[in-house]
Amino acid sequence: MTEGKIDGAALDSVAATCLWTLRNRAEESMRPASAFRDPLAERLYRGIDYDFDRFGKPSQSHPLRALALDIAIRAYLDRRPAATVVALGEGLQTTYWRLGRPGISWLSVDLPPVIDLRRRLLPQEPRMTAIPASALDHSWMDAPDPGHGVFISAEGLFMYLERGQVMNLIAECAARFPGGQLFFDSIPASLSNRTMKSYRMSARYTAPPMPFSLSVSAAARLPAQIPGVATAEDLQPPLGRRAWRSRTLRKIAILPGPRDLRPSISLLSFAAPPER
Repeated sequence: MTEGKIDGAALDSVAATCLWTLRNRAEESMRPASAFRDPLAERLYRGIDYDFDRFGKPSQSHPLRALALDIAIRAYLDRRPAATVVALGEGLQTTYWRLGRPGISWLSVDLPPVIDLRRRLLPQEPRMTAIPASALDHSWMDAPDPGHGVFISAEGLFMYLERGQVMNLIAECAARFPGGQLFFDSIPASLSNRTMKSYRMSARYTAPPMPFSLSVSAAARLPAQIPGVATAEDLQPPLGRRAWRSRTLRKIAILPGPRDLRPSISLLSFAAPPER
């Protein structure tokens, strides 16, 4: 594991977002009152020489999303401890180390420049396998053993893909990994539309285009639309600080109207294989 200067120009607009989410997780982890702890993200953040301020003010959304993912993975591994976790578009996520389960079989699938960055900056683990490929290159699906269970995370990924690509990927995962689960998050259509028109997050940073959006109501219909998808659960992020701790706002966020105007986190469960 090494630290030092990062050439932001080596990462394209989407790949560079791994530094944005890293900053948000590290900043939240360093707050004394936070329920989120990510020591490795803090270490990376302090050691990387990069202009993180260009991303604007830190947000709790990314660390709380990461906490929701931790909870979902742990719940799946409690039922299927020999399962493989596949992290699609993992960036500089440090989920593996936060879980504290070194025996997990873990596949990290990301574009070659990002995999190279992970190799340079993150500890090497014997149970982790890096696959330098796009999540849309379905060859990664040959790696995990579906018989032991497969949990797939697409944290912060789908919004950068086209709708047809996302739906095809979900359908293929459901067909290849019966009994598995898929965790992903989505943005509302209003935000997607803004990013398609050069949405500036700060004076020095324009968000990359995010063509894919999916409302909570639309996600709930996926089991009826995609063979092999048994259930779709809308996950609420854990309680955060200040407004993110308001139980009143959480109640409003699940009402039929408002819920389709907010970002969402979905957990899809795939139908179990038929008994022999």
